[in-house]
Amino acid sequence: MGLNQGWTYREQVPPSAVGQTVLQYYSARYRHSNEESWRKKIISGQISLDGRRVDAETILQLGQKLAYHRLPWLEPTVPLDFEVIYEDPDLLAIAKPAGLPVLPGGGFLQNTLLWQIKKIYPQNTPVPIHRLGRGTSGLLLLAKSALGKSSLSRQMRSNSTHQTTQSANPRIQKIYLAKVDRVVPRDRFTITNPIGKIPHPHIGYVYGATPTGKFAHSECQVIKRNPDSTIIQVAILTGRPHQIRIHLAAAGFPLMGDPLYGVGGIPQMKQDEVAVPGDCGYHLHAHRLAFTHPTSNERVNLICPPPVSLT
Repeated sequence: MGLNQGWTYREQVPPSAVGQTVLQYYSARYRHSNEESWRKKIISGQISLDGRRVDAETILQLGQKLAYHRLPWLEPTVPLDFEVIYEDPDLLAIAKPAGLPVLPGGGFLQNTLLWQIKKIYPQNTPVPIHRLGRGTSGLLLLAKSALGKSSLSRQMRSNSTHQTTQSANPRIQKIYLAKVDRVVPRDRFTITNPIGKIPHPHIGYVYGATPTGKFAHSECQVIKRNPDSTIIQVAILTGRPHQIRIHLAAAGFPLMGDPLYGVGGIPQMKQDEVAVPGDCGYHLHAHRLAFTHPTSNERVNLICPPPVSLT
């Protein structure tokens, strides 16, 4: 695949940016490029303000419309094929391969699951109800109808409350398989470390285990012990970003091959190499999904067989 078609990132000037110059805003907010790089983009006309070319020193005002016109670029190669596990008029469930991003971002636009879905469903494109990390494989649920989107989104929101007991509201049950790089002595254990934002030198922030974060709840059960690793089944009762990677690392059991989260559940900031959440290499698979069907109100249970490394 050659260059993609480029993309325009649009946003409005927030209250926090009022009084900043265009150059200051982009340099501080999007640190994947340095100040000199942003200056060159402004001079070349890649950034506009209210539809017009702009100078680097232009002062921003509240509500103005900024647009960054990114030129076409060559995206990293990723696996693009996926399997349909279940489909009906309201929803679609697919088996996402590890390495395929769900949504655009981090250098990916066309090499994403959403772009591939749009090619198959150019009209009324199914909408992802939740996300899987780029390096995570397995079940991903998408809504095809307005009823499907509202019902499944409501069930997903129920997973983000502090309630961990049985609720009258239907919930989406998500069970994963994870491989950690040490032998876990306990057969069952619960992790409830809060998860929140932690500063990151390249992308502003990442999520990690922090006392100031939001409540998160994971139930873990050892499935198989190997001489130097363990396969763990994890049921997440909340849906925080990178919850399983963070929680298992916080418990002292980082995922095998995880370039970002080490013991303690916080990002590893190495001097010569700074990892980001989209980096792959860890072993995590969305194995089972259970939810209440939007139309029939019956409970649906889906299973996606794990890769060989997680059996």
